[in-house]
Amino acid sequence: MLLKKYSLLTLFVIAMQLSCHKTKSQPAVVKQYNWQEFVMGADLSYVNEIEDAGAVYKMDGKATDPFVIFKTIGTNTIRVRLWHNPVWKKATSNGKMYSDLYDVEKTIRRAKEQGMAVSLDLHYSDTWADPGNQTTPAAWTGLSLAILKDSVYNYTLNVLNYLKLKNLVPEMIQVGNENNSGILWPAGQVLNNDYQNFADLLKSGIKAVRDFSTTSTIKPQIILHVAQIQNAEYWMDQLISKGVTDFDIMGLSHYYKWSTVNDMNEIGKKITLFKTKYQKKIMIVETAFPWTSQNADTYNNILYTADPSIGIYPVSKEGQQQYLKELTKQLFNNGGSGIIYWEPAWITSPMRDAWGTGSAWENAAYFDFNGNLLTAESFMKQTY
Repeated sequence: MLLKKYSLLTLFVIAMQLSCHKTKSQPAVVKQYNWQEFVMGADLSYVNEIEDAGAVYKMDGKATDPFVIFKTIGTNTIRVRLWHNPVWKKATSNGKMYSDLYDVEKTIRRAKEQGMAVSLDLHYSDTWADPGNQTTPAAWTGLSLAILKDSVYNYTLNVLNYLKLKNLVPEMIQVGNENNSGILWPAGQVLNNDYQNFADLLKSGIKAVRDFSTTSTIKPQIILHVAQIQNAEYWMDQLISKGVTDFDIMGLSHYYKWSTVNDMNEIGKKITLFKTKYQKKIMIVETAFPWTSQNADTYNNILYTADPSIGIYPVSKEGQQQYLKELTKQLFNNGGSGIIYWEPAWITSPMRDAWGTGSAWENAAYFDFNGNLLTAESFMKQTY
């Protein structure tokens, strides 16, 4: 009887040792981040249009709803752009508009059905707004600054109230997109280092969001957005000096192609500096990296491998993943609040825009040229 007890005990100990050894050799359990803890985001503004053009997204070889794919791989936030009245899209999309309020409504609904948060990107233009383009909507052309301020306020408030009626209020909202040189040109353009008109227009948009929040359960966090880390500190200092202080998140675009701050340790130091100096959340709201030097269509790629500033990361699936992991690590370890990849689902398709057919970004998407999911997404479930 004693021998039997001893044998059972021995077997138990051996089993436990084997179990512990097996556990140690297995990879760490992946983590699913909550957006309020750390934003793992994707801008899916093009998806509705790409699907309407006939493209199919696949995971494990099977056609799958792209919003389901992004939720599955760890995305907790979907970003979507809104243009004021993009009638120019009708000429490229069989008479249909995209990135208007109704298209945005569809995108937000799809995101929220998957339990993901939303960042709404107001361009305050009928078309692309970026450091070199901030064209005033056609409906607002020629208005005085005073009337433009009122237009920004009412437009922002009306958009949010419409989404509230649909139970689609975004958790975050950008008051402008890549506003390095102002907004609503020429009235809000920064000329001769004069930020006053730009600041006044931003304040109108900010006030609309805050006034809306007084009657909304979801109170959108406000993002101000500047392109490239090297421009951020001076830009923010100028706005703050003009009284723009009521916002929640300093949003940055970071692309190696246009950045002079590409060393990852230096990026981490900048994130710490911004967070300490401004006492706001810091997020990279746009970034990307190519996984191939090839082109799937005749639409020239924006991120091409001849760029000299591509750095130490190889143009490959592994290089894309390495870049994203290291950038996210620097954000996470230095107090940043999130990262959003710009248009990871802009795959090649018969979709047309004003410059080409297909995609200028398919070599930087999360999918191969046949719509199959790649491996870059694994960075979103790493433990940092």
